[in-house]
Amino acid sequence: MPDLGNIPPTIWWEDGTVRMIDQSRLPLVGDLLVCNTYDGVCSAIAGMAVRGAPALGVAAALAVALWSETEGAEIGDLDAYLTALDRIADEIAGTRPTAVNLKWGAERMKRFARDNADVGPDALRPLVLEEALAIRAEDEARNRELGAHGAALIEPGSRILTHCNAGSLATAYFGTALGVIFTAHAEGKVAQVWVDETRPVLQGARLTAWELRMAAVPFKLICDNMAASIMRRGLVDAVIVGADRIAANGDVANKIGTYGLAVLCKEHGIPFYVAAPSSTVDLTLASGDEIVIEERDPREVTGLTVSGVIEPHSGVETKALDALTEAGPYALGMTKGHQMELTRKGGAYQFDAWVRIAPPSVEVYNPAFDVTPAEYVAAIITERGVARAPYTESLAEACCGTGAIHELE
Repeated sequence: MPDLGNIPPTIWWEDGTVRMIDQSRLPLVGDLLVCNTYDGVCSAIAGMAVRGAPALGVAAALAVALWSETEGAEIGDLDAYLTALDRIADEIAGTRPTAVNLKWGAERMKRFARDNADVGPDALRPLVLEEALAIRAEDEARNRELGAHGAALIEPGSRILTHCNAGSLATAYFGTALGVIFTAHAEGKVAQVWVDETRPVLQGARLTAWELRMAAVPFKLICDNMAASIMRRGLVDAVIVGADRIAANGDVANKIGTYGLAVLCKEHGIPFYVAAPSSTVDLTLASGDEIVIEERDPREVTGLTVSGVIEPHSGVETKALDALTEAGPYALGMTKGHQMELTRKGGAYQFDAWVRIAPPSVEVYNPAFDVTPAEYVAAIITERGVARAPYTESLAEACCGTGAIHELE
């Protein structure tokens, strides 16, 4: 099995709470979020403290279970409990629109509760928690199976380019696109990984680079607009990305910039692979034209968010920082719209800052995802096997079939 080094789990259940790594502050700050209520999980999803399609499916399931164990525990009437659970699950599913796994996890919890309602609310609540924990465990198992199928496509000595973060942090554990890379690297097939920085939130620079470093996989970080140049120079053998939603015809919604990479791959004769569990396939959508694309905060484009730790080097520095933070987090007054907040963290001081890089009052268009047409996709790697065109057949088998899917050339 591939060794992921010191990469921690992404999201889990502990002592009646949902706990997760705060990905919005990685890699320089490794905060742990503890959510005591389901709406705390919703806030973490909306703020991208937890992100990545499979991880969002797990987050949805755990959030429903957390509601059931807290607010739901006060509802003694079965019909009232089920009605409230449906409402909460729908609220959680609506936190972000594009990643289908979020809705998938919430809907699975709704179905489970309805299917097992005959035991009554008191006996049902622990079963709801067990189902959420099962979803989390299944996610890692699917990712490892997916990784093995994908690694079989990788030739020895390959130089692989990836975009955004589809690693362990995007799942409960192990990863999808990076799961393929981790497995192929363990088999001695990966010479190097090219990591797109992935503007505007820099998930590649912050998260993928951190994971590859922790797992001792050789890589180089590049700006997004360097991909075409290194492809033309013959330095890329394959591109592997994750997905947030896949339509029945094989159209793929993924982080903005993915479509451009797929077009470049076709121009340069490079295979473009998508790695995602079958839960990311949405057979209710005939094509990618029906996928809702989330638009996010313009400040992601007009500035940069940075988190880090200040370690004072003298008593004078310590005294000054203590004075600023003795009453709690301290917001520094800054010009030009820049923002910085200091917080005492043990013997050090954490800062969270947003720094403007664009002129004030500029108009921004900030779609978080784009859609890659199926014609550009060489294969879609799932836990059930490798799907190829025609995707309307192979993806239906991946989602609804009883055995391993066939590779359709």
